[in-house]
Amino acid sequence: MKTMEINLENLRLAKEKIPANVPVMMLNLLRYKDQADYGEQHDQSAPSSGRDVYFQRYAPAFNQVASNLKVTGIAPFWVGNVLASLVAPDIEQWDDIVLVAYPDFEAFCLVVESEDYLIHAAHHRLAALEDWRLIAMVKINLA
Repeated sequence: MKTMEINLENLRLAKEKIPANVPVMMLNLLRYKDQADYGEQHDQSAPSSGRDVYFQRYAPAFNQVASNLKVTGIAPFWVGNVLASLVAPDIEQWDDIVLVAYPDFEAFCLVVESEDYLIHAAHHRLAALEDWRLIAMVKINLA
């Protein structure tokens, strides 16, 4: 099942479950469109791959929205290309995995729930991605 939008009910539940003022790591599983598709917006000039749009348009737009909102401490932690899925259903094939560190879950919410994000960033994500998973995680202290 393809998923492209943040489920508002899941977001509400995550706000209740994720502790305040605790660093959060967001796991992004990304499958790109071969060619980015802006639909009827005809927003961008030259045809581009989904991967190019994600990293050259969406990520900078996301960062600009965070900056405009004065949200700091958001940083890519790890970006990697998926070479093989060893334990996964055939339909769960991903191109890249991106881990993004946030100072807390509230920082993430401030960005993605903002009108600025919807206007300046979300359309690039939708144009770039064929499928997406987004998983919020907090560190387990094993000591």
